[in-house]
Amino acid sequence: MLITIANVIAGLIGAGIIIIGVRAFWAPQAAVGFGIPDTRTEDPNFQAWLTVKAVRDIASGVFILILLAGATPQLLGWFMLAAAGIPIGDALIVLRNKGPKAIVYGVHASTAVVMLVSSVFLLIG
Repeated sequence: MLITIANVIAGLIGAGIIIIGVRAFWAPQAAVGFGIPDTRTEDPNFQAWLTVKAVRDIASGVFILILLAGATPQLLGWFMLAAAGIPIGDALIVLRNKGPKAIVYGVHASTAVVMLVSSVFLLIG
């Protein structure tokens, strides 16, 4: 049962991060939701960096889906544990840039917690 729940969570996270990455190509203004104040989405330099982030988000989501489809729960669990560092880092970036605490905790930190719980379920299941 825990493995099934953890697999569903991993699948949702994988699909979600792919959607976030794809959105960055068509709606760069959505990057404001990341939480860094005064994000200038019309700046070509910012758009170039956003494209880099988008490609990495899409690849991260695909990695999760590949592991979900073909790996052991333990391997997926270790990957999810390591990947939880991404939203933790994102939370610290938003905090350092004096972004909204609601985004820090409600988006980034909560994602990290969900990923950590999922990884524990996969590792012990």
